[in-house]
Amino acid sequence: MNLQEAEKGVIAICQEVGEFIRKEGSEFDRSRIEQKNGFNNLVSYVDKEAEKRLVDALRKILPPAGFITEEGTVEQSKQHEYNWIIDPLDGTTNFLHGLPIFAISIGLTKGTETILGVIQHVVRNECFHAISDSPAYCNGKEIHVSTIPTLNESLLATGFPYYHLDKQDAYLDIIKDFLQHTHGIRRLGSAAIDLAYVACGRLEGFFEYNLNAWDVAAGTFIVKQAGGKVSDFSGGQNFLFGGELCAANGKIHNEMLQVIQTKWK
Repeated sequence: MNLQEAEKGVIAICQEVGEFIRKEGSEFDRSRIEQKNGFNNLVSYVDKEAEKRLVDALRKILPPAGFITEEGTVEQSKQHEYNWIIDPLDGTTNFLHGLPIFAISIGLTKGTETILGVIQHVVRNECFHAISDSPAYCNGKEIHVSTIPTLNESLLATGFPYYHLDKQDAYLDIIKDFLQHTHGIRRLGSAAIDLAYVACGRLEGFFEYNLNAWDVAAGTFIVKQAGGKVSDFSGGQNFLFGGELCAANGKIHNEMLQVIQTKWK
């Protein structure tokens, strides 16, 4: 398999589907919003149609691969050697409200390892991408995590989960600590974009729990290829399917984990 050719194909697909999402956003029919799996977990016909288009195109790039997708428009499988992990519209709530922070996120795994990641920031038309044994890029220009050396000089991002609210108090304690010891915390509403921004140095770190594989498969890989560090809250590597994620530049990752681990039991 030629990863460079696959990457070019995925980038082209993301740009094409991004145009579809952008067009639908300008004339969106709010009556077609649906709820899934509880309050505030929203989906639209745009998410579903975007996913179908991505799946159809990705099948042509790598026919034997399986799919793990957010909207379940295709049979889900982790049993293949290769698996595409897709979020067709990360930041759906932003999209539905006209807030211009949403993205397409596509990761490709081989076995347990991610080998390709592409994130298309739809409104800004920025494409963050990387493949194994290669640097990370934004629109073809090499990117790196920031060099800020300490937590108190850093800008972080997080998200607020829709469920497992029994852990909310501990999570809010983590946020309070970071608010007192950083330049601030942003809540952009798209984990894919949060991770892309860590990769290119706009943010120093990102942390969240209750994330799904399609939220983070591409972004965590791009962060690592850009020189950053990624782990779960315990410092291990179970972040793709484990639901907990701390991603940062290589200098503040341990500081972030120290704060998280003192409050997260």
